[in-house]
Amino acid sequence: MAPSSPMPSGHFLNKEESFMYDREVRFKMEDTMNAARIEYTEKGVMNMASRRCDIIRISKSTAVLALLTQYALPKQFYLDIPDARITKVGCMLMRVNANNTIEVRFLRMLNDKELNKIFVYSTHPAHRDRVLDIRA
Repeated sequence: MAPSSPMPSGHFLNKEESFMYDREVRFKMEDTMNAARIEYTEKGVMNMASRRCDIIRISKSTAVLALLTQYALPKQFYLDIPDARITKVGCMLMRVNANNTIEVRFLRMLNDKELNKIFVYSTHPAHRDRVLDIRA
Protein backbone atom coordinates (compact mmCIF):
# COMPACT_ATOMS: atom_id res chain seq x y z
CA MET A 1 0.00 0.00 0.00
CA ALA A 2 1.44 3.40 -0.95
CA PRO A 3 1.86 5.99 1.80
CA SER A 4 -0.82 8.64 1.66
CA SER A 5 0.18 12.30 1.55
CA PRO A 6 -1.66 14.73 3.81
CA MET A 7 -2.55 17.07 0.89
CA PRO A 8 -3.01 15.80 -2.65
CA SER A 9 -1.14 17.63 -5.40
CA GLY A 10 -4.33 19.17 -6.73
CA HIS A 11 -5.27 20.71 -3.39
CA PHE A 12 -6.18 24.42 -3.47
CA LEU A 13 -3.66 25.33 -0.72
CA ASN A 14 -0.74 24.24 -2.92
CA LYS A 15 -1.51 27.20 -5.16
CA GLU A 16 -1.36 29.73 -2.35
CA GLU A 17 1.69 31.95 -2.22
CA SER A 18 2.90 34.82 -0.14
CA PHE A 19 3.82 38.01 -1.96
CA MET A 20 6.51 38.87 0.58
CA TYR A 21 8.29 35.54 0.50
CA ASP A 22 7.47 33.99 -2.88
CA ARG A 23 7.11 36.75 -5.47
CA GLU A 24 9.02 39.66 -3.97
CA VAL A 25 12.08 40.87 -5.85
CA ARG A 26 15.40 40.18 -4.18
CA PHE A 27 17.18 43.35 -3.17
CA LYS A 28 20.95 43.67 -3.38
CA MET A 29 22.70 43.01 -0.06
CA GLU A 30 25.34 45.55 0.94
CA ASP A 31 28.15 45.09 3.44
CA THR A 32 27.87 47.20 6.55
CA MET A 33 28.96 47.15 10.19
CA ASN A 34 26.41 48.51 12.66
CA ALA A 35 25.74 47.72 16.27
CA ALA A 36 22.21 46.48 16.88
CA ARG A 37 20.05 44.91 19.56
CA ILE A 38 17.65 41.97 19.37
CA GLU A 39 14.64 42.16 21.68
CA TYR A 40 12.20 39.33 22.30
CA THR A 41 9.99 37.92 25.03
CA GLU A 42 11.01 34.84 26.96
CA LYS A 43 8.56 32.33 28.41
CA GLY A 44 5.46 33.81 26.83
CA VAL A 45 5.12 37.37 28.07
CA MET A 46 6.95 37.03 31.37
CA ASN A 47 10.01 39.14 30.62
CA MET A 48 11.70 40.96 27.76
CA ALA A 49 15.20 39.79 26.77
CA SER A 50 17.70 41.92 24.91
CA ARG A 51 20.88 40.68 23.17
CA ARG A 52 23.58 42.59 21.32
CA CYS A 53 24.52 41.82 17.74
CA ASP A 54 26.15 43.36 14.67
CA ILE A 55 24.58 43.91 11.28
CA ILE A 56 27.11 42.76 8.69
CA ARG A 57 24.96 42.74 5.52
CA ILE A 58 21.66 44.47 4.85
CA SER A 59 19.11 45.12 2.13
CA LYS A 60 15.61 46.59 2.15
CA SER A 61 14.02 43.30 3.15
CA THR A 62 16.74 41.09 4.70
CA ALA A 63 19.82 41.29 6.90
CA VAL A 64 22.64 39.09 8.14
CA LEU A 65 23.38 39.51 11.84
CA ALA A 66 26.51 38.41 13.67
CA LEU A 67 25.87 37.19 17.20
CA LEU A 68 28.42 37.24 20.01
CA THR A 69 27.51 33.80 21.35
CA GLN A 70 25.03 31.09 20.47
CA TYR A 71 21.69 31.28 22.21
CA ALA A 72 18.18 30.18 21.45
CA LEU A 73 16.29 32.77 19.44
CA PRO A 74 12.56 32.76 18.78
CA LYS A 75 11.20 32.80 15.24
CA GLN A 76 10.05 36.43 15.56
CA PHE A 77 11.72 39.31 17.35
CA TYR A 78 12.43 43.04 17.15
CA LEU A 79 15.63 44.62 15.87
CA ASP A 80 16.79 48.00 17.18
CA ILE A 81 19.58 50.01 15.54
CA PRO A 82 20.37 52.67 18.16
CA ASP A 83 23.00 54.64 16.19
CA ALA A 84 20.61 55.26 13.30
CA ARG A 85 17.70 55.76 15.72
CA ILE A 86 15.64 52.99 14.13
CA THR A 87 13.56 51.06 16.64
CA LYS A 88 11.28 48.06 16.65
CA VAL A 89 11.84 46.60 13.20
CA GLY A 90 9.94 43.32 13.20
CA CYS A 91 12.07 40.38 12.04
CA MET A 92 11.56 36.74 11.21
CA LEU A 93 14.38 34.24 11.63
CA MET A 94 15.12 32.58 8.29
CA ARG A 95 18.41 30.71 8.76
CA VAL A 96 20.93 30.03 11.54
CA ASN A 97 24.49 29.49 10.33
CA ALA A 98 27.28 27.64 12.14
CA ASN A 99 29.57 30.69 12.32
CA ASN A 100 27.31 32.59 14.76
CA THR A 101 25.48 34.47 12.03
CA ILE A 102 21.77 34.47 11.33
CA GLU A 103 19.76 35.57 8.32
CA VAL A 104 16.59 37.50 9.10
CA ARG A 105 13.74 38.84 7.04
CA PHE A 106 12.08 42.15 7.92
CA LEU A 107 8.32 42.18 8.38
CA ARG A 108 8.22 45.55 6.61
CA MET A 109 10.61 46.85 3.98
CA LEU A 110 13.06 49.53 5.03
CA ASN A 111 12.73 52.74 3.06
CA ASP A 112 15.66 54.53 1.43
CA LYS A 113 15.89 57.14 4.21
CA GLU A 114 16.29 54.45 6.90
CA LEU A 115 18.80 52.53 4.79
CA ASN A 116 20.82 55.70 4.22
CA LYS A 117 20.85 56.43 7.98
CA ILE A 118 22.18 52.92 8.61
CA PHE A 119 24.98 53.43 6.07
CA VAL A 120 25.89 56.87 7.49
CA TYR A 121 26.48 55.39 10.95
CA SER A 122 28.23 52.28 9.59
CA THR A 123 31.88 51.67 10.48
CA HIS A 124 32.45 49.71 7.26
CA PRO A 125 35.08 51.29 4.95
CA ALA A 126 32.71 51.19 1.97
CA HIS A 127 30.45 53.77 3.66
CA ARG A 128 33.14 56.13 4.89
CA ASP A 129 32.11 59.06 2.66
CA ARG A 130 28.34 58.86 3.29
CA VAL A 131 26.77 61.93 4.87
CA LEU A 132 23.36 62.49 6.39
CA ASP A 133 21.02 64.75 4.43
CA ILE A 134 19.44 67.01 7.07
CA ARG A 135 16.92 68.49 4.63
CA ALA A 136 15.22 65.13 4.00
